[in-house]
Amino acid sequence: MPLTPTDDRLRQLLATPLDQVRGVGPRIAEKLAKMGLASAEDALYTLPHRYEDRRELRKIAQLRDGLREVFCGEILASAETVTARSRRRIFEVVAGDGSGQVSLKWFHYRKEWMKKKFPVGRRAVFSGEVKRFGPTREVHHPDAEFLAEGQRVEQVLAADPLNFGRILPVYPLTEGLHQKAARKIFMEVVERFAPHAASAIPEPIARRRGLLPLQEALRQAHWPGNDASLVALEAGRDQARRTLVYDEFFFLELGLALKRRGVVLEEGIPFGVSHRYTKPLAALLPYRLTGAQRRVPGEIKRDMMAPHPMNRLVQGDVGSGKTVVALMAALIAIENDAQVAVVAPTEILAEQHYLQFHAWMEDLGLKVVLLSGSMAGKEKAAALEILRSGEGHMVVGTHAVLQEGVRFKRLGLGIIDEQHRFGVRQRGVLRRKGEHPDVLVMTATPIPRTLSLTLYGDLALSVIDEMPPGRTPVTTRVLPESERRKAYAVIERELAVGRQAYIVYPLVEESEKSDLRSASEGAEQLREEIFPGRRVGLLHGRMKPEEKEATMAAFKAGEIEVLVSTTVIEVGIDVPNATVMMVEHAERFGLAQLHQLRGRVGRGADKSTCLLVRSPRCSDEGFRRLQVMAESNDGFRIAEADLEIRGPGEFLGTRQAGLPDFRVANLLRDGRILEEAREDAFALANEVDFLTADDYAPVRETLLHRWGNRLELASIG
Repeated sequence: MPLTPTDDRLRQLLATPLDQVRGVGPRIAEKLAKMGLASAEDALYTLPHRYEDRRELRKIAQLRDGLREVFCGEILASAETVTARSRRRIFEVVAGDGSGQVSLKWFHYRKEWMKKKFPVGRRAVFSGEVKRFGPTREVHHPDAEFLAEGQRVEQVLAADPLNFGRILPVYPLTEGLHQKAARKIFMEVVERFAPHAASAIPEPIARRRGLLPLQEALRQAHWPGNDASLVALEAGRDQARRTLVYDEFFFLELGLALKRRGVVLEEGIPFGVSHRYTKPLAALLPYRLTGAQRRVPGEIKRDMMAPHPMNRLVQGDVGSGKTVVALMAALIAIENDAQVAVVAPTEILAEQHYLQFHAWMEDLGLKVVLLSGSMAGKEKAAALEILRSGEGHMVVGTHAVLQEGVRFKRLGLGIIDEQHRFGVRQRGVLRRKGEHPDVLVMTATPIPRTLSLTLYGDLALSVIDEMPPGRTPVTTRVLPESERRKAYAVIERELAVGRQAYIVYPLVEESEKSDLRSASEGAEQLREEIFPGRRVGLLHGRMKPEEKEATMAAFKAGEIEVLVSTTVIEVGIDVPNATVMMVEHAERFGLAQLHQLRGRVGRGADKSTCLLVRSPRCSDEGFRRLQVMAESNDGFRIAEADLEIRGPGEFLGTRQAGLPDFRVANLLRDGRILEEAREDAFALANEVDFLTADDYAPVRETLLHRWGNRLELASIG
């Protein structure tokens, strides 16, 4: 997220390599490079991850437990000792000041160096976190500034104003780089380069939102004044950080606003609606559509009839009926002699969508083609020809659909499933496969609002917020591995009254390094020992599509009573008679994945249960995830919890998930600032002269420099 002063000379200045900064030699430059810091600008935007209050010196008797404190003491004893419990060697120093004593401990040290450094009688100013163990106060690995013979403590503090008598920044550093050295470097960078930083945010907006000038915000974020609130600093709610976060969000949202505006300005296909296929489809459905399933197609239909391309995101919780909504949209395009491309992130999902769509479409006399990376050459060539000739009405596939050799006679609609695995660019590729086709994005992973505003801020949003009738909430229980028999008893009870069950495993085959129970082995054991006489089937990712289809059909028809499976059943299987799901090693799954899996039960009127079996090695974080599942059936609540537990990058599965790299902003903490920045950015982008007025030239230039490539905004230059 560059600072982008609009003057090239200043831009070059901020690009100054860090090895040209005082105090940075080749060794330190290498360590900074490890942290991803190469230029002065990189360093300016590496803010402290916490702060330390060294404004006052405390007596040892006044030290507060759990806080980082600064105190002066004389070394009363110093030696290597062994801990009573673990027999581990540590170096311990006892310091006192007349008011009390404190134990200082080091777990990593060089013995001879420590003995020389901490002789009895030497005085020092120490700082570190105070911990209490029974009656004893301890500080582990404290910082120490030694006093010369006869020197007063006031003289030490006055001689080092960078490290004492103020609120100190604590930076996220790599091994071998120490805070004291880092502070000198960051201080040098801030003093030399921050004065040249300027924000292009229009003055009226900055005034209304109470933003600081950018150079002042950078200075205060690195070196807060002594009157600053430590509580606000630690929470990231001080004015300086707020300014930098707003600045970062504002330009991203401005880019997204212009993308939406740009799409609105393009010419698309104004589809007519004849109901030639949508009416017969409604008659074929075995259930009545919910209010949401009628409302959302209405929103999509309005977009498709407009003369510019549709760009809409449809979010719906597990089992809310997104497939039917997508099918309705597809049939509108097909009624207008246009083709439809459905893109899914994995072959398994693409196959499942293909099986679902082709069942309905065949009844309507329409042709669906499957296209995946693993298809044989001949098969693939035939599929490509069917699309090119226009004989195929719909193609369903992985990102193989986005490859160069795929040509359409007339592509009118692209449907992208599980959007967060595809970035803005993939949407662009799909667009170029036709004459500005409509794009509909579907996701079953409810996305917390802050994420959807940054990832899909350029899309209009529809939410399917109603479950089809006849669904019952699922009861979820978390069981330790030692109580697995209880889970089997629940399954047996359900089977006895004619119901069916899923048992899910994380892996397909036992790998040497892993003790996870694999599906193939599990099925074998269940068949012979646990449910003898019951019909146990197996479904996993390595089976051929036709084998999977046959297994799913047998389960649906009730010929299989217990379906043992890997996660291939996450999406798209609808068996109302299945009322219990047991998940082995449940802690190995993400929350969104568990929620998707659980959505396979509770599809009928009967009470359903989900049993999450955790291993003895389940981490605290794993246990927290499972508790969230036990407490809630609401996908949005679960998504928020998942985001809190794992953080945005991991929540989305990959760093390349299209999520912008924020240097300062934190989506968990800064949601409100994001909303403000978005509101202001969209208002500015909608001003008639925004793309032409000279007054806005610095804003446009900053935007292009920061986000031009990531958001493909070349046309605004």
